[in-house]
Formats: sequence, C-alpha cells, structure tokens
Amino acid sequence: MILREGTLPMADCIFCDIVSGKIPARKVFEDDDVVAFRDANPAAPIHILVVPRTHIPTLNDVPEGDPLVCHMADVARKIARDLGIAESGYRFFINVNREGGQVIFHLHAHVVAGYDVGTFFIHTGIAASILWRKLLGLFSRGEG
Repeated sequence: MILREGTLPMADCIFCDIVSGKIPARKVFEDDDVVAFRDANPAAPIHILVVPRTHIPTLNDVPEGDPLVCHMADVARKIARDLGIAESGYRFFINVNREGGQVIFHLHAHVVAGYDVGTFFIHTGIAASILWRKLLGLFSRGEG
C-alpha cells in the first residue's frame, strides 16, 4: 500500500464515498491503493475511472516521485487487457483543475474506449473550425 500523510476521506467527496463503500459502484478492479469502476455518466461505451483510495485533490498534489500515478497507469493497462481493448486502443488521461476539465476534486484517471476516438476528435475539430469561421465571417460583415 502506498502511504501518504494528510489524506483522510473528505465528507463531501463522492469518490471517497464510493471507495469506502457508502455509495455503490460497478467496480472492475480494486487493490490496497486504488478502486476502478464504470463511470456513472460515460462519455463512451467503455469509460472506467481509476481512483486512489486516499483523497488527493489533483495531480498537482501528488508529491514528485510518488509511485501512485504509475500504479494507476499499470491498473489502466490491466483493465484494458481484461476488457479486450489493449490492442484496439483506448485513452488514458487525468484532467487537472477546472480549466483542465476536472469536475470532481479527488484525483482520478479515465480509461475510455469503444469508438474510434481519433476519428471522432478529427471530425469534431473540423466541424468546430468550420462553425467558428462562419461565425467570424458573420461578425466581420456586421451581421451578428
């Protein structure tokens, strides 16, 4: 078990409640350091969250050299192999703070798969670029 000081469960943290068993979750893995479960609001057909048992608000709060994030990556690889997505591909990422997309301030990593993520983001980017250019065109002509 990876030991840390000052990382007691937070009373208002949903992930602390899931880790402690107060709130049920569809767990796919757990050990002494992390719990992994299916996201309740998945962004893809496969969306797993890998959550440390200790409450750490963000990646910025993990001490340099701490093995936790490496362990989270190891768990993500195991889950990907177990779910049969290791070879076809998946995303593994951590959002950090509000502007980085973090919503729940208990460190967690996402394992996301089940559709062609690369193609999805390329098509979304192209669509957003076209829309943005049209909006700029409207405003530059004084139509907006």
